[in-house]
Amino acid sequence: MKNIDINCDMGESYYDKKIGNDKQIMKYISSCNIACGFHGGDPYTISKTIDYALINNIKIGAHPSFNDIEGFGRRIVKVSNKQLKNEIIYQISAIKGMVESKGGTLNHVKAHGALYNLATKNNDIANIIIESISEIDKKLLIYGPSMMEWETIAKRHQIKYIKEVFADRNYNDDLTLVNRKNNNSMIEDVNLMIIHLKKIINKNFVETINKKKIAIETDTVCIHGDQKNALLFAKSIYNEFKDLIK
Repeated sequence: MKNIDINCDMGESYYDKKIGNDKQIMKYISSCNIACGFHGGDPYTISKTIDYALINNIKIGAHPSFNDIEGFGRRIVKVSNKQLKNEIIYQISAIKGMVESKGGTLNHVKAHGALYNLATKNNDIANIIIESISEIDKKLLIYGPSMMEWETIAKRHQIKYIKEVFADRNYNDDLTLVNRKNNNSMIEDVNLMIIHLKKIINKNFVETINKKKIAIETDTVCIHGDQKNALLFAKSIYNEFKDLIK
């Protein structure tokens, strides 16, 4: 059994809108993806989340998205490739600068929401994300979907690729995530979530919504910090797999 990382999307509150339970969840994860202000996160929240991560010795990642705070970054925003690249570089650079100002080091980048899902189906978008990372710092890792073309693109740009699976999401047969508009997109029961993860981590397959067993590889497991059971899921995953968490 190889070691795994547990990551969570964080810093997504903005101004008077409270999202997630970052301070408590930090105790049960090994890396975090911090919102960059485009789907969530204001400067104070981002700064505070970085502080939590540094205190808990949690690896810090930037979590860029489409510029869509009203839709929480879960809608596709049509912009030119050049504009999108500039927006991604802007977001990563902001988090990187804030982390370094506190004596920390940015570890990775993980795209958020609609940007992540679109790149899973569109190699041009995946290439823009990875090119942006490469132009900022080739030592940054990228967290991306397991068994997808992203990994080949990352290797071409000499960016280390971390294969990600989702604890709280159901999968289609092509290993894309079930659309959130569907009732069965999320796994909300903690026991079903653990069963789901045991298949992925221990047996290297995911059971899709059509009950097919599809091979999958895992470096990191994601918990969505904005979902209602995030803290319970984080605790349960930590307790079940703590001997593997790196």
